[in-house]
Amino acid sequence: MASVLDLDRSGSGGDTSVRGAGGGRTSEGGGRAAAGGLGVGLALAALATVVWSGSFVTSRALADSVPPIQHAFWRWLVAIAAVAPFAVRQTWRQRALLREHFRFLLAASFLGVTVYNTLVNQAGVTTTAGNMGMIMAASPVLMAVYERLGGARLGARRVTGMLVACAGVLLLVSGGSLAMDLAVGDLWVIGGAVAFGSYSALLRRRPAEISGLPFLFSTFVLGALMLLPVFLVSLAVQGGFEPTAATVSPLLYVGVVSSAVAFFAWNKAISVIGAARAGVVYYLQPVCVALLSFALLGEGMGWLQVLCMGLILGGVVLGSAGGK
Repeated sequence: MASVLDLDRSGSGGDTSVRGAGGGRTSEGGGRAAAGGLGVGLALAALATVVWSGSFVTSRALADSVPPIQHAFWRWLVAIAAVAPFAVRQTWRQRALLREHFRFLLAASFLGVTVYNTLVNQAGVTTTAGNMGMIMAASPVLMAVYERLGGARLGARRVTGMLVACAGVLLLVSGGSLAMDLAVGDLWVIGGAVAFGSYSALLRRRPAEISGLPFLFSTFVLGALMLLPVFLVSLAVQGGFEPTAATVSPLLYVGVVSSAVAFFAWNKAISVIGAARAGVVYYLQPVCVALLSFALLGEGMGWLQVLCMGLILGGVVLGSAGGK
């Protein structure tokens, strides 16, 4: 994890790369730096997407043994413990900046930490991991809409790639019939997709002077604090869960890998390539979930799944490519 978190040693330098990826950077070596930034940003977005794909399987696996609210709360406590050794000192140095931008941090914490994963965990009670992964793949559409409303030009190639990938996701979700049969859990995931898309779009407005690790650590702490009252209610009403290898191991995975590493990678990717382009990479999620289900759970994969994966992968390649 240290190698991933070390990317933040440059402080807010990622925001300079944003402009490079967009074509507006004017410093020496701008072309090669922009291309390098694009590659790093895409790799980080892909890393977060692959890791999060496993989280949907975990949410489904823990649905019967760990109440969703408690799952979310313990996940963030583990994440706080994992990030703290790397982030506490920087966070203390930037405490004045964090106080100055407290309302922004509160909004990001609420959307990305308190709401998003809690809704996904709740969805795992009544829907499948595959459905969760595929429905969550709709969130890039909202990311692109937010960027366009903010005045960003998405470009014909990126929009086309997004539409192609979205078509692949829709075919995969509907089984080729384009007729949606949504369970209650699917509706929870739709809410999670809205929260995650809004969180990702909000990251583009992160104050440049706040470094990545202090931002990440602060949002984890604030998000967990906002979850605390609901966690206590869940504990009183539903009782706790038995800490066994089958419950603790998945919580360690989602706390350390899916939270600390993946959220850092995703936040850094957006600072480098923007939410819309990172969102195109996020369309890979249903492909990853399908492959994990095939490899780990033995679920079948027919010609329709292969066709849809081809559409999604083609859309990602088209939509995430840089300009001339």
